[in-house]
Amino acid sequence: MDRTLTQRALKKLPAGRSVAAPKPVKTVKASKPAGRVRLNPEDRKKLIVEEAIHYFAEVGFDAGTRPLAVRLGITQPLIFRYFPNKNDLIEAVYHEVFLSRWRIEWEVLLEDRTRPLRDRLIEFYKAYTEVIFNSRWMRIFLYSGLRGLDLNRWYINFAEERIHRRVCEEIRAEKGIKLNGPITGKELELYWVFHGGIFYHGVREFAYGVPIHLALEEFIEASIDSMLNGMPAALRT
Repeated sequence: MDRTLTQRALKKLPAGRSVAAPKPVKTVKASKPAGRVRLNPEDRKKLIVEEAIHYFAEVGFDAGTRPLAVRLGITQPLIFRYFPNKNDLIEAVYHEVFLSRWRIEWEVLLEDRTRPLRDRLIEFYKAYTEVIFNSRWMRIFLYSGLRGLDLNRWYINFAEERIHRRVCEEIRAEKGIKLNGPITGKELELYWVFHGGIFYHGVREFAYGVPIHLALEEFIEASIDSMLNGMPAALRT
């Protein structure tokens, strides 16, 4: 069932094409059981997805839909009227949390060689972390990995194609690294050291709730400086 879920999501993002930034989901406050408000079908569906994001971020994907229905103040069969099964609901959560947050202008920014690469990376990672650095995004990402969903692995591949390979090409160009052909495994792994460090800054703060020793903006700039100085040297060895 999880593989079917992955295939559906992948069909929405053909290889080599940009993601069309969908309209953000309009947040509709969940009504209380004692006074349920009649909503049109579109708003009801949005309400279920929005509350499901909160719910799965709190308890994980193994939780049932009956408690979710209680939180929404609706019946469980009403959820299945909009989402025939739980995996369909999870797919909607993934689309809203992951796919809809990606911005096409980020890809343009990363390839804009009229600006220094350092400036481009600082602007990108400030914008990117504004989107993913929150408890819901982090917890859903981690829970999905623990559940073994293919979509979690898909998102990592997505990051490599949309961010890592693109930036590695820019590093070659700006630093005069004479490597021919596709981006190498060594380049990707060195970039993961940098990107993973930024990601884990968010995990520590928003998933683990532990103290952070450097403010995010300063951490991003320091990490970029370290990567731009260290990665070219490592590639020349």
